[in-house]
Amino acid sequence: MHSISEYQQSFLNYLESQTIIKEPKSLYEPIHYILSLGGKRIRPVLTLMTTEIFNQEYKKALPAALAVEVFHNFSLVHDDIMDDAPLRRGKETVHEKWNINTGILSGDAMLILAYQYFEKYEPVIFQSLAKLFSKTALEVCEGQQWDVDFENRDDVAISEYLKMIEYKTAVLVAAAMKMGAIIAETSAENCDAIYDFGLNLGIAFQLQDDYLDAFGDPETFGKQVGGDIIENKKTYLYLKALEFSTSDEKEQLLHLYSIQPTDNSEKINSVKDIFTATGASKATQEAIKEYTFKAFETLEKLHIEDDKKAILKAFGENLMGRKV
Repeated sequence: MHSISEYQQSFLNYLESQTIIKEPKSLYEPIHYILSLGGKRIRPVLTLMTTEIFNQEYKKALPAALAVEVFHNFSLVHDDIMDDAPLRRGKETVHEKWNINTGILSGDAMLILAYQYFEKYEPVIFQSLAKLFSKTALEVCEGQQWDVDFENRDDVAISEYLKMIEYKTAVLVAAAMKMGAIIAETSAENCDAIYDFGLNLGIAFQLQDDYLDAFGDPETFGKQVGGDIIENKKTYLYLKALEFSTSDEKEQLLHLYSIQPTDNSEKINSVKDIFTATGASKATQEAIKEYTFKAFETLEKLHIEDDKKAILKAFGENLMGRKV
């Protein structure tokens, strides 16, 4: 097995070998730009790693890994437009650097490009990859719509929130891993088990993101701490705080989530105090552990060597303990 850094470097080498800038440049330059902004590349790394877990040469999965990363970045381009976000990974977002129309059209082109990378596989594997990808892409859109709908609702249930993050975030992590299994031509049972592993790990990852957004270290988190609080996002932390709060705490929290002060620091600190006092902070950390351990339970269903199960478990543990 190779290391995470080796998978990352191999993926970056493959990405750089692709001719993404062509005519019209105004369509393709934004695509090259967003793909070159970096990031952790977790999803393509998972595709490569999973392929090797099931005893296939991981480089065979590079086109599928790039398809996953192109799709992920397509969703970010359109999400940034919907959120009117000025920055992505510390740099100007595509619609800010160019314009909204360019962001929409370049994003559309990225979705088609993602499909084209699957064409590098033989028909049977192509069909399985494309079927999984279509299902996943539609679920990501559904998750994004739920996220938008929740902004205008005051009755979001925990179960609804978990379904939203499953579709918006976790299904793509799960699909990235299952694609590696499909390319390795392992059993259907292994394909399903690695999907479930990725799904639970993806939910834990998003819950961890919610937690770090409020309680992360500004030096290591990589984006503004308290961003979800500023935007009044109904995260797992917020919903648990409402569930556990006294009437006074609930009234204060609802008030804080109804205002947009010029200086948000006091609002952020007050909300964080409520998250801690109500036990929402602790409950979120417990949920992160719960979904990580759910992922670990699925490892028992995998027909692979124990040392490879240990590699997957170590990856999940590192994700659970991340600071960024």
